[in-house]
Amino acid sequence: MRKSSFCSLLTALLFCFSEVKSQDFIAVDSLKINQIQTLGSHNSYHQRANKFMLRFMKGLNAVAPKDFKPKDLDYAHEPLFVQLDSFHLRSFEIDIYADPKGGQFYKRIKNNLLGKPKASNIAALKEPGFKVMHIPDIDYNTHYYTFKSMLADFKKWSDAHPTHLPIYIMIECKEETLADKIKKLHFTPSVKFTPELCDALDKEVKSIFGEDLANVITPDEVRDTFATLKDAVLAGNFPSVAAARGKFIFIVMQAGNTYSKNHASLKDRAMFVFASPEEPEAAFIKFDDAKAEEQQITAIVKKGFIVRTRADGPNVQNRSGDYSQQQAAFRSGAQIISTDYYRPDIRYKKHPRRFTNYSTRFSGNDIGRINPVNVPVSKVKE
Repeated sequence: MRKSSFCSLLTALLFCFSEVKSQDFIAVDSLKINQIQTLGSHNSYHQRANKFMLRFMKGLNAVAPKDFKPKDLDYAHEPLFVQLDSFHLRSFEIDIYADPKGGQFYKRIKNNLLGKPKASNIAALKEPGFKVMHIPDIDYNTHYYTFKSMLADFKKWSDAHPTHLPIYIMIECKEETLADKIKKLHFTPSVKFTPELCDALDKEVKSIFGEDLANVITPDEVRDTFATLKDAVLAGNFPSVAAARGKFIFIVMQAGNTYSKNHASLKDRAMFVFASPEEPEAAFIKFDDAKAEEQQITAIVKKGFIVRTRADGPNVQNRSGDYSQQQAAFRSGAQIISTDYYRPDIRYKKHPRRFTNYSTRFSGNDIGRINPVNVPVSKVKE
């Protein structure tokens, strides 16, 4: 591991650090978790779709809605442990589909295009529980078939690295498939999230991390005696880095209203939700375009909230080599910065005219850095 040091990034001197505890990290440990920045991956489980399936998806443009962009699906991520160990990522995004009876996504309806049977022959897909994939039937290649199996690997890694910085796991509860958008092609439908399925989601988290959620920072812990979660955040009640080491924070990216129903300020829930700053559940706020929304992000960060934003878009900066959105994300003070390119696109070396060596990393491949917005550098000891 690297020793902590001041590192130059853009035009600011910012304190970069590793996770090893020593005298160098006393200052960092005394900060609150909203006073550091970490990097993460977008759709962290994703593996590239078969090239013939990608061609089929591009052919859907004529009948698919405008927000369906097959070119955005042409990317792949390293295995989870590689993301954690080699690229020092500490936030992850996972798409899940509810499958309370089991078998909802066992068949891949368009596998006939690949000359394969529709049945996946994957036993885990027959089991009840939440499944991990991007789009059923066509963009289903994943490092993990089930949410529970991915959580188990997170827990395994954490147990082996007990002083790690807090890990953010953002969960997108998918409630639509192409069956909702292209009726004629008979895609597999989704199962809508209900309060009961949200309860089941909490149970899956507890099945891996324990009923007491000892290694999970929960809304109840942050809210403490404050009337609302928002009140607690505005009062600076996020835990310190020292108290958060070795722990996880879960955030629901969609279905937040369903997840929080009958749980005022997320009382008794295992996870936070992305909310607007005005809502009583507000603790985590999401902005996708750091370049266009930099000023809004900075203003929200100064109030005490934790912001997730993106350093880049799918199949954009890997081709253009444009660092302006990444630079805006770093400057903005957003604490969670997601990227598809923590290493250059793997196609760059073979096709240097089509792709660039663009990547999103902190200086020196450090794990985190002091927030440039809410921590004056003068307050941090070397």
